[in-house]
Amino acid sequence: MEPVIRITGLSKTYKSGFAALRNIDLEIRRGEIFALLGPNGAGKTTLISVICGIVNPTTGTVLADGHDIVRDYRASRSAIGLVPQELSTDAFETVWATVNFSRGLFGKPRDHALVEKILRDLSLWDKKDSKIMTLSGGMKRRVMIAKALSHEPSILFLDEPTAGVDVELRRDMWNLVRGLRERGTTIILTTHYIEEAEEMADRIGVISKGELILVEDKTQLMRKLGKKQLTLQLQAPLAAIPAELAGYPLELSADGQELVYTFDTQGEHTGIAGLLRRLTDHGIDFKDLHSSESSLEEIFVSLVRTNA
Repeated sequence: MEPVIRITGLSKTYKSGFAALRNIDLEIRRGEIFALLGPNGAGKTTLISVICGIVNPTTGTVLADGHDIVRDYRASRSAIGLVPQELSTDAFETVWATVNFSRGLFGKPRDHALVEKILRDLSLWDKKDSKIMTLSGGMKRRVMIAKALSHEPSILFLDEPTAGVDVELRRDMWNLVRGLRERGTTIILTTHYIEEAEEMADRIGVISKGELILVEDKTQLMRKLGKKQLTLQLQAPLAAIPAELAGYPLELSADGQELVYTFDTQGEHTGIAGLLRRLTDHGIDFKDLHSSESSLEEIFVSLVRTNA
């Protein structure tokens, strides 16, 4: 399938000499949720701003829904909806007026039925006649999404969409994003909440110091770079790990009560069975065990630290 966004050799260097983006190559698939992760100042917002036509690239090309963002900017921008980090809208306008106005900015004819559906989907219909200034922060965030959807874009950028939003509303917005994806909209999400990406994304991109250091399917990423741990609570404390078990990546707790086996998630599970047999052979009994695996946050921190 033709990617909905194709970025080739994209760089952005400011007059000061600061390189915000360095030779980015990226393809985003139609209909996926793509999470772009990175520390503050990594280049996430700059990358989105270039694709959306807010910032001019220094080198490289970007195609949005088949349209070059420089040569065919009107068509490319019509394909894109953007929900920025900052809430910026006329505080004295009503919800209904501001969403309809946003649709008109893209030269779209009036479609009150569509705007009503968007507002109902976002639980904003009962607020349609309310002035923006009277809304809560979470409701204002929903209005920004409604404005971005008003011209029926095929691509939606969400730049920190749940920043400052309470947990319950964040969950509601996750469900909304999934619903948009199911209707065919491609979602590109930047977030500081790693669990948000872990919950929703199909693929993950990690950017650091203006460079795209990794792009991977979420499940593949967690399988490739994740670790699992098996923790055994021993019947009797050990003074030291027997030399015969030196071939296993084992750690003994300071009190000798727990034995921790760390292994790659791509490893064979027979390694665990073999370890348990060896422990039994050496008269090491355990009374309980539990396993855990790396979260996306741990993988992300490791990647960024390695690239520091």
